[in-house]
Formats: sequence, C-alpha cells, structure tokens
Amino acid sequence: MQKFLPIAILLLTAVSPAFGDGTWGGKYLEQATRYENGRGVARDLARAYRLYCLAAIEGNTDAYYHLGWMYFNGRGVKNDREVAAGWFASGAEAGDRIAANVLKLLEKVERKDDPQCPRIGPGKRLDRPVIEQLVRLLAPEYDLDPELVIAVIEAESNFDPHARSHKGAIGLMQLIPATAKRFGVTRIRDPIQNLRGGMAYLQWLTGHFDGELALILAAYNAGEQAVERHKGIPPYRETRHYVKSITRHYRRVSLSPRTGRVHTHPL
Repeated sequence: MQKFLPIAILLLTAVSPAFGDGTWGGKYLEQATRYENGRGVARDLARAYRLYCLAAIEGNTDAYYHLGWMYFNGRGVKNDREVAAGWFASGAEAGDRIAANVLKLLEKVERKDDPQCPRIGPGKRLDRPVIEQLVRLLAPEYDLDPELVIAVIEAESNFDPHARSHKGAIGLMQLIPATAKRFGVTRIRDPIQNLRGGMAYLQWLTGHFDGELALILAAYNAGEQAVERHKGIPPYRETRHYVKSITRHYRRVSLSPRTGRVHTHPL
C-alpha cells in the first residue's frame, strides 16, 4: 500500500510494505490494507485497525505508520494525536522516513502508548490484562468469542505464559507438541503462537462438533478421539470438572458467541 501525506504538508511519497514475506505480520498487514481501502472486500476501518495492531504485535514495523495515520485522522479509531505521535515515533525509530516526517508535525505533542494495542516484547510484562487484550484482537480471526477463549486460558494455565503440565502441555493454552505441530505452531513457548495454536484447535473443534460447547471443551481437554470413543463427554473426573467449570464461567459472562454456532446444554 502507498502511504500518502497531505500535499499541503509534505510531498507525496510511496513506500512499499513488507508483503509476501511469509510472516504473520506481513499477512496481517496485507489484510489490513485491503480492509482499510475496500480492496476486494467491504471497507471496514475498525477491522483494518485491529489487523494493523496484530501486524505490529507480530513485529511488522510498517504497521506503526498505518496505526499512527489512523489515529492522526480518526480513521476507525477516535482521533488522538498523542497516540498517533507514539506510533509515528516507533515508525521513525524503525527507519520509516514518512513516519519521521509526520512526527515533525507533532514534535510538541506528548507521545502516548496505544491503550487498545499492547506492545509485546523484551521487558514488557505479559500480565492478565495484556493477555486478554491479545485474545480480543486474535479471537475474531478464528470466529471465536473472546470470552470463551479467556475462560479456557484461565482453566488451562491461569494466564501463566510459562506454565507446563506434568503431561507436557505448554504455555497459555497448554498445547502438547503434537497439537502445536498440527496447527502450525513452530515455537510453542511463544505466547502469540501458543494463543494462535490454541484458537485454531478450538475453531477446528467447533466445526467438528457442530458448535456443541460441552463436547468442544471435553475434546480440548481429553482429545477428540476420547469424545468420539465415548460418544460424549468422557467419564474422566478431570474432564467433567473442566467442562463444568468453564461452562459455568462462560454462562456467567452472559455474552453470545460471535459465530452464533456455539451453544450449551445442561451437563
């Protein structure tokens, strides 16, 4: 996508984004530009913002400019020049000339972090509020209700990115190596990859069990083969407690799943 600055302010300059680099950051950036400009899809600025944020979280520095530009112009988010300055400063530090030029216009503006898009990396604490933000950004990409994913994380790891079970399950969503490999996770201890792998599995289970929440949760805990073999929730104490606990929490938040497909039945 070309980056455009107002002619009255700066000369028009085009910068080629890092498309086709094979990373999630590049994929999210490409999707974001499509939704921002309505290129082959219905224009959706809110979704474009979310995808730019995911690209930034994945380390794609081209996304910094786009996020700053959205805040600078109030595109999909509320106009906020302090947050815009923060993103442009990040872009400038990453070597983006356009971001650096725009930043000159905001040199007297205080720079603030984006409250809706957490910064992830060395020295950044990955606590529960940040993890919940990440889930709410990622879950729509898997047609999942964020509240369901949050409930699963709470039951699986209590929001500890370093959690490891006695059975060898790892991370926030307690992936075992075989499941991680099955859903394309190459670094199982990486929190973002762990979340993506767990959500991909939940998405697959949702389709496989036709949205039956109890069966989806039972399969996430005990494996889909166990659910199929027992033709329902397996008679394992751990699995039955797991399903009841998450279902109880999920009902308590009283939010309908985004897909409209997941539904509950008495256990």
